[in-house]
Amino acid sequence: ARAGIALGSNLGDAAANIAEAIARLEVVSIPGEPVLKASLHRTAPVNCPPGSPDFLNTVVEIAFDGTPSELLAHTQRIERELGRVPNPVRNAPRVIDVDILYLGDIIYQDEGLTLPHPRMREREFVLLPLSEIRPDMVEGNC
Repeated sequence: ARAGIALGSNLGDAAANIAEAIARLEVVSIPGEPVLKASLHRTAPVNCPPGSPDFLNTVVEIAFDGTPSELLAHTQRIERELGRVPNPVRNAPRVIDVDILYLGDIIYQDEGLTLPHPRMREREFVLLPLSEIRPDMVEGNC
């Protein structure tokens, strides 16, 4: 299945953080299948603590042959390995954020993951880059 994944960073070298996360996602993508990559977009923080720096955001789409929980384990491992640490403050600045938007046509929900992402269509920082690689998914939303 094709998996859409949103990436964001607003701490450290945000562009390098996102590039490294994409490289790690390419490793879990099915070999030989295309990896679609949107450009980077600088966006103002949304619902973040006062004084939070701007984000760099993008969306990639990979081919993934596994379950939603397996993909979630990969994305959470990438976040940990790139230095994201748990923060009790909601939407606090972060080195990397790797959010699964969709996995094919799968509808899935458990305590840690809902697919498709329930707020995907409300977030311009997701819709704008997603429109570059999957315009069919955002028509009428931007």
